[in-house]
Amino acid sequence: LVSYVNPFIGTDGTGHTFPGATLPFGMMQLSPDTRVDGSWEGCSGYHYSDDYIYGFSHTHLSGTGVSDYGDVLIMPTNEINFNNGFNGKKGYRAHFSHENELAEAGYYKVLLDSTNIEVELTVSYRSGIHKYQFPSKDQQFIILDLEHRDELLDYKINRLNDSTISGYRYSKAWAEDQRLYYYITFSKPIKNLTYAIENANSSKNYKFESKQAALEFENPDNEPIYVKIGISPVDENGAKNNLETEIGKKSFAAVKKEAQDIWERQLEKIIIETSNYDQKVVFYTAMYHAMIAPNLYQDVDGRYRGMDLEVHQNTDFNYYTVFSLWDTYRAAHPLFTIIETERTNDFIKTFLAKYDEGRIMPIWDLSGNYTGCMIGYHAVPVIADAYLKGIKDYDFEKAFEAMKHSALQDKLGLESFKTLGFIPVENESESVSKTLEYAYDDWTIAQMAKELGNEEDYTIFTERAQYYKNVFDPETHFMRGRFRNTWFTPFDPYEVNFNYTEANAWQYSLYAPQDFSGLMDLMGSKEALENYLDKLFVAESETSGRHQVDITGLIGQYAHGNEPSHHMAYVYNFVNKPYKTQEKIRQILTEQYQNNPDGISGNEDCGQMSAWYIFSSLGFYPVTPGSNQYIIGTPLFKKASINLENGKTFIIKANNLSLENLYIESVKLNGQQHPYSYLNHSDIVKGGTLEFFMTNKPSNWATEDQYVPTTAINDHLIVPVPFIAEGNVAFKNETQILLKNADKEAKIFYAIDDSEFQPYEQPFIISEPAILKIYAEKNQKQSAVITTQFYKIDPKISIVLNTNYANQYNGGGDNALIDGILGALDFRTGTWQGYQDTHLDAILDLGELRAVSNISVNFLQDQRSWIFYPSEVSFYGSNNGDEFVLIEQHNFQNPKPTEPTEIKTVSTEVSGRHYRFIKVVAKNIGDLPTWHLGASFKGKAWLFVDEISVN
Repeated sequence: LVSYVNPFIGTDGTGHTFPGATLPFGMMQLSPDTRVDGSWEGCSGYHYSDDYIYGFSHTHLSGTGVSDYGDVLIMPTNEINFNNGFNGKKGYRAHFSHENELAEAGYYKVLLDSTNIEVELTVSYRSGIHKYQFPSKDQQFIILDLEHRDELLDYKINRLNDSTISGYRYSKAWAEDQRLYYYITFSKPIKNLTYAIENANSSKNYKFESKQAALEFENPDNEPIYVKIGISPVDENGAKNNLETEIGKKSFAAVKKEAQDIWERQLEKIIIETSNYDQKVVFYTAMYHAMIAPNLYQDVDGRYRGMDLEVHQNTDFNYYTVFSLWDTYRAAHPLFTIIETERTNDFIKTFLAKYDEGRIMPIWDLSGNYTGCMIGYHAVPVIADAYLKGIKDYDFEKAFEAMKHSALQDKLGLESFKTLGFIPVENESESVSKTLEYAYDDWTIAQMAKELGNEEDYTIFTERAQYYKNVFDPETHFMRGRFRNTWFTPFDPYEVNFNYTEANAWQYSLYAPQDFSGLMDLMGSKEALENYLDKLFVAESETSGRHQVDITGLIGQYAHGNEPSHHMAYVYNFVNKPYKTQEKIRQILTEQYQNNPDGISGNEDCGQMSAWYIFSSLGFYPVTPGSNQYIIGTPLFKKASINLENGKTFIIKANNLSLENLYIESVKLNGQQHPYSYLNHSDIVKGGTLEFFMTNKPSNWATEDQYVPTTAINDHLIVPVPFIAEGNVAFKNETQILLKNADKEAKIFYAIDDSEFQPYEQPFIISEPAILKIYAEKNQKQSAVITTQFYKIDPKISIVLNTNYANQYNGGGDNALIDGILGALDFRTGTWQGYQDTHLDAILDLGELRAVSNISVNFLQDQRSWIFYPSEVSFYGSNNGDEFVLIEQHNFQNPKPTEPTEIKTVSTEVSGRHYRFIKVVAKNIGDLPTWHLGASFKGKAWLFVDEISVN
């Protein structure tokens, strides 16, 4: 089966995979590096479009959207040159062509045609071998570069003898403090060792100032030079022990054979039978990619570096890192509950160890670091899903404690989520997505609580699981941001903005997999949900607002290249239309996955994109992990056999399968008619046969209500919180308030300032600054009380904006700059007005001639988000609105790199001069500075402004 693995799939386009050698869930990923700049396309270190290899490093990330790793670069060459060549000058990089490149599971080979050096690579779990064949016995050099890619924090190159060096590399990138140790042996003696810094004493064994070294070898017979390396997160002795234990004196051929034998056993976990060669390659490459991460992060002696960056000892289980949980909880981890049950136990034990070390389970951890990346607390559903499937070889009481601990934090919007039942836009960025994903995670806690007999927690988390209802807009049927308890406007469901995580309203509004029945009730019917799905798949395949490189693989507004869409095609089963699921799944399987380097429609994301393909091509998918149900789609292969760790086999057969026969006519499970469009986990793990009978047109199979899957929350129903459907939080003379609720049967109550609550019967007027409190009640149960501050703008003052702000950063609309509400440090909370590659040109009309003493305006700078201070701010005054005189101009210095987010107030003293009109012009810097990472994308700077004040 290893012959069907094509590691080049995903190395082009946006797949972000690497072609080098690794083992299943191994610590080492020994692969060529064609990128040194950390660019988005080159997150894995390699991109198929490149022409140069800079060397071969020993750690790589598979399919991520952020760059890191690329540790300990080694490059064979024919001269000493410490410049890598990235700057266009002569360097140690070498040209190569794909015609002279070969990648297999556990093995990689390339000819560096600039130097005519042939390179072969293979690995064990924590160690690897390079094989270099030089063209002649002369000029045989190897460059060791510890500075490659990331910011170097600390380093050591230590020559132990004529054939061995060791050291370490501490670096900063996505992981703020990554520590890696290495131990390298060479098959030929080191003739000379040259450091990149002059006067380094090569005879002493201590940390040198050099970050690079060139090794020259004595090789009179021009035999291949073998470079054996062990790595460790603990220390140099750990790296040595890993190398000697795993590889020792083994030959390159022996290690390669062991690697490919290991992969063969892994791939045999699922055997497919098809005459379509490309489909077989795509499937087994998906199996390969799904088993690259998470990665071992533990030496052979059981030592590892924990989330406290301290060294811990453990021999009871394997400890892992690189948990891309926002992606992988959806399908990759559910796949592991079928084919990797023992390793799933180790994953959960790892979560609990990280909980002990860092006092919280990981969200996206990398080499002992919390990256702060992505949303939710998705270690929780991984544990719940495994536990409910009977995978319990860990302290599940402690696991439940850790799950609750994750949910009971007050950070990342959780304080609002717990108290209000949703996250307001102004309190936290990506508020809609976080509300939805927290609700799902909490449902899985509730399911585990129920299984444990914990009624109190079952009640609490079942209620929280329904908080998705609080961001559902009953008018548009979309999940929307609640900004000051109104809906974020203007609303465009195509717009990618800070209310959603790597998505828009189209792509997140079906995210209630724990309660599709409740979502149908909110929409009004099954037909309404089906109508939404139909529109989703035929909508315009363009997005507006912020450019989001992760939104790829669009079919209408279904974005298969990013995870929030992955369950959507299967939702047709829930509305009695399984044939529509079958159509969409076949389309995605055949169009979005190909046997070529650009064969994955989005970031591979540590196995999630591949796990979707594996499940879907077999004929079912885990739409709601934690429910123990798989929703049936349509099979791609005539036969597939899942070989389970319990010794049993689950066989899937498809009769009459063809390109046209994509529809299911009937299904049998173990010889009995199976009229249901779903499958239970227990049906799989006890072994048996699932048999599909295919046809070329839609059938009536699984269309009756009793055969349709459901997810429903029927216990401890909440009352959704009401919202302000009409009314301006910042107003001039008065504003009319219309209140509504997603549940039309709920009764709304309101109070203004310190008055008593009264039933809401009809719209009312607010004409002065006030505090409005509202809640809803139904069946003697109340929602949370929501408080909204109303601001009155001086009715004499108006503003005209001569330049256009971006809708996703509108700050509350045209009056945002004079509404008295100040922006905070987080630009994504909706209070700033944003202008990209556009100046601010605003004119305030004071209503009459007034004595002005001071004018001020606030700007935000967050360089990581492309937000910069203006290059220049000018204040003008006028009596007639046509002729303006310059009052004062403020010039900013050319921007320099800075990490902190800052707010700067620019003001000018006017000394009582009289004006009716004040004009403020702030010039955007335009192109991002050349030193900024975004400059490689030809990025344009943002100007964020809030509150022009005139005293």
